[in-house]
Amino acid sequence: MKTKHSTLLLAVLAAFTSNAQAQDHDKNIQKDEQDIETLQITASPLNRTVLQSSTPVSILSGEELDQNQAATLGETLKNMPGVHSSFFGPVASSPIIRGLDGPRIKVVQNGLDASDASRVGPDHQVATETSTATQIEVLRGPATLLYGSGAIGGVVNVVDNRLPTQRQEGLTGEVFAQYDNVADAKTLSTDLNVGSGDFVFHVDGYNRKTGDYKIPVPADINESGGSGELANSSISAHGYNLGGGWITDDTRVALSYGRMDSEYGLPVEEDVYIKLKQNRYQSVVDWNKLSGFFKAVHLQSAYTDYQHTEFEGAEAGTTFKNETIESRLWAEHEVVAGWKGVMGLHYNHLDFSALGEEAFTPPTKTNTTAVFLMEEREMGALLWQLGARAENLEHKVNNDFYADLEQLSNLSFDNKDYTAVSGSAGVVWNLNDHHSLAFNYAYSQRAPSASEIFSYGPHIGSGVYEIGGGFTIDEQDGVYTLSQASQDMDKEESNNLDFTYRYQADSWNASVSLFHNQVGNYIFEQRTGLVSVDGQLITQASFDADVALNGEPEEETDGLPVVLFQQQDATLYGFEAQLDLHITDELRWEIFSDYTRAKLDEGGNVPRIPPMRVGSSIHYEQGNWHSEIEVVRNNKQGKIASNETDTDGYTMLSASANYYLDLDKMDMTIYLKGNNLTNKEGRVHSSYIKDQVPLSGRSVSLGVRAKF
Repeated sequence: MKTKHSTLLLAVLAAFTSNAQAQDHDKNIQKDEQDIETLQITASPLNRTVLQSSTPVSILSGEELDQNQAATLGETLKNMPGVHSSFFGPVASSPIIRGLDGPRIKVVQNGLDASDASRVGPDHQVATETSTATQIEVLRGPATLLYGSGAIGGVVNVVDNRLPTQRQEGLTGEVFAQYDNVADAKTLSTDLNVGSGDFVFHVDGYNRKTGDYKIPVPADINESGGSGELANSSISAHGYNLGGGWITDDTRVALSYGRMDSEYGLPVEEDVYIKLKQNRYQSVVDWNKLSGFFKAVHLQSAYTDYQHTEFEGAEAGTTFKNETIESRLWAEHEVVAGWKGVMGLHYNHLDFSALGEEAFTPPTKTNTTAVFLMEEREMGALLWQLGARAENLEHKVNNDFYADLEQLSNLSFDNKDYTAVSGSAGVVWNLNDHHSLAFNYAYSQRAPSASEIFSYGPHIGSGVYEIGGGFTIDEQDGVYTLSQASQDMDKEESNNLDFTYRYQADSWNASVSLFHNQVGNYIFEQRTGLVSVDGQLITQASFDADVALNGEPEEETDGLPVVLFQQQDATLYGFEAQLDLHITDELRWEIFSDYTRAKLDEGGNVPRIPPMRVGSSIHYEQGNWHSEIEVVRNNKQGKIASNETDTDGYTMLSASANYYLDLDKMDMTIYLKGNNLTNKEGRVHSSYIKDQVPLSGRSVSLGVRAKF
């Protein structure tokens, strides 16, 4: 990060702050705006708001969540400061937080792991649904204390009503419908809640159907992809959740069952698509108003049975399965020497397998057990927040996976056992009613995931041949062979510093967050310059010569570039900044920017890091009307890793108009929104398939949401 970037941002905010008092007027929250003074972070057991957190937290809810609805979680969140999308076309995109993704980002549903296969590959869809969510919380930086070492980069918590939290009388709910012409996309969802006395019941459901997405330039994938549409990018998905609860003044017991089915194409492969299904059971038990040292005890549990199969035409290929059992038990204790907080236990059992000709990782069972402690204390204008966690993680690998591989048939991995510890210390300093400073230091350890250690094989979705860090590539006289590594992969060790300035007043608010993350033993996929042909490793030059002589290989797994999981110390640093200014009661201006710089300490850059980004929007609200124009600039990314290519910058223009109707017992919102109005070509640098798949072209969507 260049110093001039952060200096300029701070100078601009300081200039506004100097005359803010004179500009203040009565608070006027527009209909698509969030009041961050009251937004509660459900992902934290300390029951704090966004302004009371020592680490940066963003919440997407209400009208803002409705307006940003997309088919994938990554695309829904991609315009939040510090959050980008992995973008595997419009069908499978995961969130990237401060340049970190994959197993470093924890995606949870109502506080417990989503338990899908999205952390293993970018072509795997996140098994959560945003159209029925009430809010989505993004915790930037390490959030390992509650969620485990897999959250060393951040947490995304998708919150819905499937586990009722409060009593109600009668029926409430909402219905949402949207049409988008960029893919002839139709989305319909509903959310219903009914209660009587101490009992509350919930049901929600959704259905999404899209065709192939329109793109501004031809996609260089296959013959059918050479048109104005992205071939094989359609989606057909539906699901539902059933829940119920018994809620009294001091007890809550809630249970839910959810079903998700999805079928979507892989844009980089002709006639290849994925069928996904997930069954999820979740429960929560709260005992409140207890006497004794513990004031309240909470138990969360979930069982998830996930499976997706990759098809080529009508023929089933590789099947991924993930069966997960997770429980978290924690208790709130009485105040001790001014400190209040929670202590708890966390257990997670994961049984993951990939079976088929293109399976690239062996079946593995992973068990995690942990204890954690989170404390806080108010001392005048200071709010101190401390925490610690210790966990044990064990990978039990099935070595039969390698038995049919000639050069690896005698290989045998022992179970891998890791102990990871984490701790954090933070403080929020309220300088006065408007200004606050927050500082947080976190030390976090992350055990390597099973795929990072044991992978060996073609990962078609990523377009690479993956080799885990449990192997080494040897070369002798131009012949490349594979052998088992003599040493185990080390844990990642993160030392993360966060500094945040916040200003909150009636007419405007602003925040600037600076972060510096030193990661020891950083795990990354290093392109080796080799390709795989018939299971053998050869140089790219040798492969090109063979193609020139004999033509392209028939097998789609031949010629894939070989990547090897390696470790090296890395440094990531950058900023996020936001400004929301009410110029008048009717006119509001928003601006945001984020930047991440990621370098390997031995030289070179971390792969697939998003570039600097700046966005600005103007909102005008009068009576029942609300309109908005937004411009987002993604800079060129030229700070690239070995064997990466530069990605050109691009600017996206969007606009929307909302009309609000108050129909006695129903509130209705009708909106019209246009995205990429200039039909600009955009390539996502963090995407594995950015050279083949551009962002979607000009689109117009029409939506309606009715709440009653």
